[in-house]
Amino acid sequence: MNLRLFPILGASLLAACNMQDAMPTAQEGEALYVANCAVCHGYRGEGGELIGGQSAPDLTRIALRNDGVFPRAEVLSRIDGYEHREMTDQVMPEFGAMMLDPETVPVDIDGVPTPTPRPLAALMFYLEAIQAEE
Repeated sequence: MNLRLFPILGASLLAACNMQDAMPTAQEGEALYVANCAVCHGYRGEGGELIGGQSAPDLTRIALRNDGVFPRAEVLSRIDGYEHREMTDQVMPEFGAMMLDPETVPVDIDGVPTPTPRPLAALMFYLEAIQAEE
């Protein structure tokens, strides 16, 4: 084997490890959820009644409401607030400014790696991890 390839191979492996380490985890997302979402959706994400007679949806059943598929693009849009910016009857606050972290990670959205702000991706991974089976 050509010994000149070892530094290149080592650098490639190190870069791959760093890329993998850069992806947020569901645990990172859980901390964001507790700080920003649990007050309305409950600590376990099961939703509940809000002041004023409205209710927060059950976040553990997102996939079940979508034929067993977790709709990543829709969830990301809903969290960042872009989807309901024009709707005046929505209670869900807009978290877009908080989620606009300059660090992005490649999140697979329908087979396409999509640059996504790290906090937004972390929160999505957490929500995906708490989905009910039935």
